Amino acid sequence: MRILQFGTTGQLARALLRETVARPDISLIALSRSDADFNQLGHVAEAVHSAKDADVVVNAVAYTAVERAETDEDVAQRVNAESVGTLARACAMRNIPLIHVSTDYVFDGRKTGAYVETDPPYPLSAYGRSKLAGEEAIRQAGGYHAILRTSWVYSAGGTNFLTTMLRLGKERDELRIVDDQHGAPTAADDLARVIITMAERLAYEPDTRHCGTFHYCNDGETTWRRFAEAIFEEAGPDMNIRARIIPIPAVDYPLSAQRPMNSRLDCRKIETVYGLERPHWRTSLARIMTEMKALRGRDA
Repeated sequence: MRILQFGTTGQLARALLRETVARPDISLIALSRSDADFNQLGHVAEAVHSAKDADVVVNAVAYTAVERAETDEDVAQRVNAESVGTLARACAMRNIPLIHVSTDYVFDGRKTGAYVETDPPYPLSAYGRSKLAGEEAIRQAGGYHAILRTSWVYSAGGTNFLTTMLRLGKERDELRIVDDQHGAPTAADDLARVIITMAERLAYEPDTRHCGTFHYCNDGETTWRRFAEAIFEEAGPDMNIRARIIPIPAVDYPLSAQRPMNSRLDCRKIETVYGLERPHWRTSLARIMTEMKALRGRDA
């Protein structure tokens, strides 16, 4: 299978590169910003039309600076919506399936239960609006596609909640962490494996059931405070964590971009259609922390 991937530096893009390197049956070509700049609409279409024999296109590019998007919405819209629409139309013209990653931020978080794919979106932030516009542009392009909404993505590298907590846990005596926003942390490598499974089905088993909008996150649910506590628990004494966690409500941690209070996603559709089993978020966190400790010990 030949995958054309947009993005090389984000945590999902890196996870996809790691997952495919050990798969001799998969050829992945990853395009960086210099190869296809999502700030330049023409670049994206040119990259698709120039690709040789791609079986699937995966978009791992996104403007993810949630706070900055409030004052930089034009750029967020260009990257997350306009260029995504250009990409979708180029894929539709060449009849290449497209997998695009979206977010729980398309919802307002006011629902009491987990969100299903058919729940009406109502984003609260500029970032959420730009991601929803990207979804709508893909649907309007009319090509063979799968939109994958996810939540709270983290990995062992880069800047994310896990790496930030490990850094601040060593530097500070106490951390005030929001405890009334609910969701499920999603390990980037788990998400990458799901995308590869989806790509194989879309490439080799054309079926309208495999198309449309899907939700995926790790199993279980938690809050940011409980996620932080789990990180520190898994870190143990080896990582020199000294910070004490103080739970606070979201109103005591004011941000310019409003977040959904409920980010829980119902993933039964993707489990049924693609036959997936979702690891619990604690299981994936423990695995990643074990890998981080092993690398730390090797580099010591």
